[in-house]
Amino acid sequence: MDLFKSLGFTWDRAKVPSHLSTHATERVVFRFHRMLPEFVWDASVLEGNPMTFPEVKTLLDGITVGGRKISDQEQVLNLAESSKHLLALVKARKFTLNKLTFTELHALVARNEALEWGNFRGEGTERNYTPDVALGEQGRYTPLPTVEGAPELNRVFEDGLAALQKEVFQPFEKAAAFFLFGALQQFFFDGNKRTSRFMMNGILMTAGIDAISLPASKAQDFNEKMVRFYKHRDATEMMAFLVECHPESEQQPKQIEPLK
Repeated sequence: MDLFKSLGFTWDRAKVPSHLSTHATERVVFRFHRMLPEFVWDASVLEGNPMTFPEVKTLLDGITVGGRKISDQEQVLNLAESSKHLLALVKARKFTLNKLTFTELHALVARNEALEWGNFRGEGTERNYTPDVALGEQGRYTPLPTVEGAPELNRVFEDGLAALQKEVFQPFEKAAAFFLFGALQQFFFDGNKRTSRFMMNGILMTAGIDAISLPASKAQDFNEKMVRFYKHRDATEMMAFLVECHPESEQQPKQIEPLK
C-alpha cells in the first residue's frame, strides 16, 4: 500500500519529530480543558470570526455578547461543544480514529453552518453540489465530486485510513497527516479543517501528547501555507508548521533523523 498515493499528498518524513514527550491521559486532558477558551478563539479566528478573546470567554461563561451576529456566536459555541465532546471521548478512552468519530465531531462543529452536517458529501439529501476551496490568486481547489452515496469518498477515506494505520506509527506524524488528509479530500460540505484538527488532537491526546492549537497570531501564515499545500500536494511545509505550533516545539532538536 502506497501511503502517499492513498492520502493524495506527500511530505518529507525526515522533517517530522521522531518523538515527543508523553504524559498521562489525565494530564493532557486537563491542559486542553484549562486552555479551552484559547483553543476555541484560535480556531474561530482561523475561520474569520470577528469575536475577540474576551467575548469568546464571556460567551463560554454562558453570557450573550451584544452586537455580534448570531452565526458568529453559534460558530464559537459549536467549537466549544465539539471540544468538550472530544475531551469526553479521550478521557473515557473511547476516542477512535474512524469514520464514526469523524462524523460525530463534524455534526457538532458544523451544525447550522454547513449545508449538511454529520455525514459525508452525497450521503444526505444533497447529492449534486461540489464545494471548492478558494486559493486567492492561485485559483481554486476542487475535490472529488459529490455523488449519491459517496462511494468514492468512502473508498478514499478507507484507503487513507488503512494506509495511516499500517504505515505511520509515530502519533504526531499520524495526527498531522490525518488533519491534512481531511482538509485536502473535503469529505464534508464545510468544516473540514476544523473537524480534522479535532481528530488530530484526539490522536495526540490519546497517545499522551499535548494537543495543538494554531495561534490566531499565525492565521495568515497558516492560510498561506495551506494554499501552497492545496496547490502542490506537498505537506512538508505544513508538517513543519504544526511542529512549530506544538507547545514543546522549542524543545525539539534542530536535526531530526528520518522515521523508519
